[in-house]
Amino acid sequence: MRHRKAGVHLSRTSAHRQALFSNLVAALFTNERIRTTDAKAKETRRLAERTITWARRLGDVLGKKPERRTTEESARVVHAVRMARRVVRDRHAVVKLFDEIAPRFMGRHGGYTRIVKLDQRPGDAASMSLLELIPDESAAAPAETAPAKGKGGAKSDTGKSGGTGAEKASAKGGTKAKASGKSADKGAAQSGKEAGKETAKKPRASKAKSDE
Repeated sequence: MRHRKAGVHLSRTSAHRQALFSNLVAALFTNERIRTTDAKAKETRRLAERTITWARRLGDVLGKKPERRTTEESARVVHAVRMARRVVRDRHAVVKLFDEIAPRFMGRHGGYTRIVKLDQRPGDAASMSLLELIPDESAAAPAETAPAKGKGGAKSDTGKSGGTGAEKASAKGGTKAKASGKSADKGAAQSGKEAGKETAKKPRASKAKSDE
């Protein structure tokens, strides 16, 4: 039984295993995603999330400049950096952890990474996975809202164009109705004039007959 024996061996010595996971965690912090086997991805996830938690616990101290930190805050930062360096030996990865990655997860208590299953590796058919950091939600929100505004604007533009088209059609119909009304008035006026002329001619003819 393997009581109180956490982790995986991966058929490696302890020194080789520590160096392997240190490099994998450093690569994850530097590139924010790595492709490896399922067993390595699960163990790397455990170590990476613990390391991120050390940096995230500093809270608002990370946002302050080093010269503006108190003695206690500086001691907290030094302790967190030393604990992170126990896992990650790469200096650039540790700097990125405290400057970029930790402030991203201030409002998140755990669950900083995710594992996506991939196809099997050619050759030995080992099951592969993609281990990556959760993207920044605050940076993804404007990108999602921007297309919505564009769609809304497009809809409003189409509505406006449709309204203008309807207004133009109604205006054309009004002008046609006015033209037909004018033509009808002209026709009625002409018919009235002709009827007046005929009525004017009829009395004259009757007068001529009475004279005879």
